[in-house]
Amino acid sequence: MKRFIQGSDRTQGILLPEQLDDYVTDENPVRVIDVFVDELHLATLGFEGVTPADTGRPAYHPADLLKLYIYAYLNRIQSSRRLEREAQRNIELMWLTGRLTPDFKTIANFRKDNGLGIRNVCRQFVLLCRNLDLFTQQLIAIDGSEFKAVNNRERNFTKAKARARLQQIEESIERYLSMLDTVDRTEPVEADRGYFSGEEVLACGQSGITAYVPKPLTSGAKADGRFGKQDFMYMPERDEYRCPAGHSMTRRFATVEHGLTLHAYATPECRRCLLKAQCTTGPERRIKRWEHEAVIDATQERLSKAPEQMRLRRQTVEHPFGTLKAWMGATHFLTKTLDRVGTEMSLHVLAYNFKRLLSIMGAELVMKPARA
Repeated sequence: MKRFIQGSDRTQGILLPEQLDDYVTDENPVRVIDVFVDELHLATLGFEGVTPADTGRPAYHPADLLKLYIYAYLNRIQSSRRLEREAQRNIELMWLTGRLTPDFKTIANFRKDNGLGIRNVCRQFVLLCRNLDLFTQQLIAIDGSEFKAVNNRERNFTKAKARARLQQIEESIERYLSMLDTVDRTEPVEADRGYFSGEEVLACGQSGITAYVPKPLTSGAKADGRFGKQDFMYMPERDEYRCPAGHSMTRRFATVEHGLTLHAYATPECRRCLLKAQCTTGPERRIKRWEHEAVIDATQERLSKAPEQMRLRRQTVEHPFGTLKAWMGATHFLTKTLDRVGTEMSLHVLAYNFKRLLSIMGAELVMKPARA
């Protein structure tokens, strides 16, 4: 094979053996993993087996198995069986663990038995990023996402489930058409409402934090095809509500539900109102208002004037979930029970943060403060 780059002869002896360190460049992420883990106090973080037993067969040190797992999730290797094979043939893993080759059962048990420690390592890495001044503390974006579990019932269909799903779709269409009638009374939709909490919004305001969280549009009445709370307009100057029929609803009494003080509003016109069937099935319709509802209204007004904040939230926080799902591939979590799935998710998050940090600063700049 002339005029091609030639590889080394497999049978050629080497007079001076090459060092394994020569195969790992100075910028290789495994060097950062090695430094980061070596500086951790694993016993304090909650890892088991840090102190060896006096008798029995020697065990692997938790630091070596932790390095193995961080490398694995950085390189999309979640299976303990695959990781066992990689430890036997992967030059980077040989360098990182000193040629250790634990079996898949040992690898899997480490993840299963050290959930608390792994989650604390994830927190410790966040502290490292904070020490590197990578957090501006000016904008915090939150979001949620759905990941497949091992047994995902939503992917299993029977004839009964199919009929029930069709019924749900028809009901959703009816609710949507009903909402179109009152869209002028509601704020624009493009928002993630799953994290709304009136108490949290109030606490943010008291702490000097400006929150941009859309109020959820959930209503049992709306689901049944009747007017929802958003169809009733509050008039703060009179402390009254105006119903869809144009009647004034005044404050009647106060009640406490789930630790919150609520004021109830109603009108005597309900009994003879032509729209009563579209409003309530009882004698009269009542609207309950939280005593701090003005804070929620102000938050909604602020969001209506700055819709770009929700676009910024999506740009900031949604792509990490998409990246994590891409790393996982078309699969699900490999562990069962919420605690173990939480451990697996912590490894994914830790690997994501590692990659982000390395892409921003590079390996050399990260290793210096990691050793401090």
